[in-house]
Amino acid sequence: MISFAAQATMEAAITTIVTQFKLYAGSEGSSSTLSKEEFQKLVTSQLPNFVKNSSDPKAIDQLMSSIDENNDGELTFSEFWQLIGKLASKQGGIN
Repeated sequence: MISFAAQATMEAAITTIVTQFKLYAGSEGSSSTLSKEEFQKLVTSQLPNFVKNSSDPKAIDQLMSSIDENNDGELTFSEFWQLIGKLASKQGGIN
């Protein structure tokens, strides 16, 4: 893996997102998916200004349901990436 110092800005951003996903996904159960609890911890600590009501379990349930494509109650990285894309678009004013 390339060090952060040698990475371009966008590469470093992607590396950070992947690293954080793996960190939270590895705390319980499968290390390749986020459980609802892991997802809430990640959103609350890493995206508190981008995700409204991140400490509200009902809001987290709704958000997770909206991106959990196979409805298995866990988020793969691909499913999680949808949220990142939506947040980035909203933050950047891109529709």
